[in-house]
Amino acid sequence: MLRRSILTAATLAAATAPAFAHMNPAEHGSFMAGVSHPLFGADHILAMVAVGLWAALIGGRALWLVPSAFVGTMLVGFALALSGVSLPFVEPAILASVVALGLLVALAVRLPTALSAVVVGLFALFHGYAHGGELGGAGAGSFAFGFALSTAVLHGLGLVLGRSLGGSGLLPRLLGGATALGGLALMVG
Repeated sequence: MLRRSILTAATLAAATAPAFAHMNPAEHGSFMAGVSHPLFGADHILAMVAVGLWAALIGGRALWLVPSAFVGTMLVGFALALSGVSLPFVEPAILASVVALGLLVALAVRLPTALSAVVVGLFALFHGYAHGGELGGAGAGSFAFGFALSTAVLHGLGLVLGRSLGGSGLLPRLLGGATALGGLALMVG
């Protein structure tokens, strides 16, 4: 099981391509565009899986509350972008989320569940805003449902990896460190 989990994580990491996450707004608007959007950028994949890893590390109610807070607040950010509200520093905040979430996992930081939900919610606001800002005039509802579903699946992958690798053991922490380093690489790349 451990070998299969590591192989899965390595395959996902190798399949990421940061430049493809931000598509042409004219191509947005469908459910499948929403589903695929988070799957084509290292920043999205690393942050979403890290949320699941961190929730697995915290355990208890965090297993469902932390990922749910991310998805819910991400949809709020999406709605803010669609309504024309201005949010500064969106891309830097997204990259910072990758580093910060990776460090939270790597350092096995255990915050109270409610505070953990607030932390991921803050980052999720920027992720959702970016999705909404890239949508243009296309169909928002089906796109939002697609990227929310895809995000939840990536959180679930992080949860499964975290639980199968032993919560706060060495391997999940190494994945957290690799996530933080990946975020730093995206910042300079």
